Amino acid sequence: MINKKEEIKDVQPIRSLEQLEDMKWSLKRHCSERDYILFLIGINTGLRIGDLLKLKVSDVKRKKRVLIYEGKTKKKREINLSNIYDEIQAYIKIIESDWLFPSRKGDKPISATQAYRQLIKAGEFADLESIGTHTMRKTFGYWHYKQFKDVAQLQMILNHSHPEITLTYIGITNEEIEKSLNNFVL
Repeated sequence: MINKKEEIKDVQPIRSLEQLEDMKWSLKRHCSERDYILFLIGINTGLRIGDLLKLKVSDVKRKKRVLIYEGKTKKKREINLSNIYDEIQAYIKIIESDWLFPSRKGDKPISATQAYRQLIKAGEFADLESIGTHTMRKTFGYWHYKQFKDVAQLQMILNHSHPEITLTYIGITNEEIEKSLNNFVL
């Protein structure tokens, strides 16, 4: 029997742009705008679920940069929302809560468990496996590395202590090994 901790460790980044778009569509179609925006901010900032859920409307209203203190590391971090600014601003116009990701009652944010359930649900509709709340952070890391190939910078963004942790974390190491072995011949 697999327990939740083992299941969470197996969460993977979304490595295909087509699958990424399928997931976004699935969140909008089968979940809610709230869940879509949660995913959008998650994959564009690399924030952990706990830090995402603590965000309030006032934190992001008319702001392209947001200063937060990460819950796990207690480190200060500035997140850049300029690439998704318009979508966030449109979303906050339709919610009636102080919380950016409100529960049904609106008096508190959704729980990490509820966020997990919604991502799993959308992942099933998008035909994706190994999805969880950490998928967003890992997807951010994966695509940031693919675009910029700067492990040191990504390590700083994700607040990892060693570059090896960052590469393993985003699943690049195994992918690169497999690719190099496929092309290796003597």
